[in-house]
Amino acid sequence: MLPTHDVLVIGGGAAGLMTALTAGQRGLRVLVVEHANKVGKKILMSGGGRCNFTNTGTTPANFLSANPHFCKSALARYTPADFIGLVERHRIAYHEKELGQLFCDVSSKLIVKLLVDECLAAGVRIETACRVVRVEHADGVFRLETTLGRFAAPSLVVATGGLSIPSMGATGFGYDLAKQFGHDVLPTRAGLVPLTLSGKHQERLADLSGVALPVEARCGKARFRNFMLLTHRGVSGPSILQISSYWQPGDDLRLDLLPDRDALDWLQAQQKQRPDAELKTVLSDALPRRFAQRLCEVWLPNRPMKQFNPPQLKEAAALLSDWPLVASGTEGYRTAEVTLGGVDTDGVSSSTMMSKQLPGLFFVGEVLDVTGWLGGYNFQWAWASGHAAGMAA
Repeated sequence: MLPTHDVLVIGGGAAGLMTALTAGQRGLRVLVVEHANKVGKKILMSGGGRCNFTNTGTTPANFLSANPHFCKSALARYTPADFIGLVERHRIAYHEKELGQLFCDVSSKLIVKLLVDECLAAGVRIETACRVVRVEHADGVFRLETTLGRFAAPSLVVATGGLSIPSMGATGFGYDLAKQFGHDVLPTRAGLVPLTLSGKHQERLADLSGVALPVEARCGKARFRNFMLLTHRGVSGPSILQISSYWQPGDDLRLDLLPDRDALDWLQAQQKQRPDAELKTVLSDALPRRFAQRLCEVWLPNRPMKQFNPPQLKEAAALLSDWPLVASGTEGYRTAEVTLGGVDTDGVSSSTMMSKQLPGLFFVGEVLDVTGWLGGYNFQWAWASGHAAGMAA
């Protein structure tokens, strides 16, 4: 079967569409096949429907990978400023929420429209509700057998994403394809995901569901300062989602419950100013009242401040700044924003995203073992890796 296109892209998400429009702008005949009924489903739901489309502070340090150097080349050649330029050309209004996170003012639908419009302007053909049945390679040509017919091209781009949010159509298809062509796939697990508690840890906090407070979450060398949200099954919120990518069952997880102050200095000052106030009353000034009360029911002695001697005050301060959170697991791929692990980057060129095993085969986006922090970093990786492949295909 003779080539029908120059480039075939499997997957119509952020990375796949970026690859397609970049290759299309170079005058190549590009076909995108997407098994869902529309492209960009994860883009549509991201950022609460506003799409956190990049982060102005993106650096390689914001990514997890078995090879931390792999993402450097692509990120350097397609920067947040490059994508912002595209957003501005399409006159999409946006704002910075916090820490460099950029969101659409109106709707994430505008980002999907931008990508599709760019694809169409570049002559890219997009087929949705098109399932790939078989992929073969012979004589330098990739052949796709799909539910909408057969297609062939000398370049094949795998942009199938990870396993997170299966209700959006996520599957392990890309990993199977990588293995078919001799690539190693590193173990996968849910990332940017709420943590679950069990037993007495869950019992102590379950009725506080909905309470949120700023914390610094720590696991190993990783630390993230942001809000934690107590849920009926465990904990969530930005600081927990961030640390979840570094935490694995059995790891020590600690929270600083007073991240903006020195706990001991503060308690000593409170003891001087309010000797008759009970500890739970004092803590309620710095923490949500119900949470402060629970701390004093389970973890700390509740009595007037004047009754704490220096060692006891020191002990209370130590607990507040280094509170152990015993998580039992995660909410899994059902709610995870990303998949950690994936196609081993050792078998892929960091500058082109092309397979070192098989010329013409490319991997982009989340299917690779590159995972960003919360806050627009994973989209920037999709744009950067897609651009690199689109320029090289």
